Amino acid sequence: MSKYFVNKFLFMVDRDPALLRQYTIDPHGLVARWEQTIGATLLSNSAEESTVMSLTADERNALTAHDFVALFEMGAHFFLNLTLFIGIYDEPYAARSGPLSFQREFAGKLAHWQGLTYPSVAT
Repeated sequence: MSKYFVNKFLFMVDRDPALLRQYTIDPHGLVARWEQTIGATLLSNSAEESTVMSLTADERNALTAHDFVALFEMGAHFFLNLTLFIGIYDEPYAARSGPLSFQREFAGKLAHWQGLTYPSVAT
């Protein structure tokens, strides 16, 4: 996994309301656009160029499917992964099932990791 590249995606999309909205509405389109434009020269500056110029097929599939479990299991940073998907799912889940319902689902879907070694986030 190109953890740095995936984590930059998670970080940048979570921090930018316009990117988050696009990712919510059209994850395939946003992932492709981000990878081709922003990801190629991270933050659009020459001080932070990346030698990782593309996502793997598994990374791309997990990002476009909003598959936070697969991202976690591939080693995406837990906090970045959680906060991005809270930004997408917290309000609709809370409206349907009450406060913290998305966080409880997130925890439940990762419950099989209890007692196991945390996936490495080293890049």
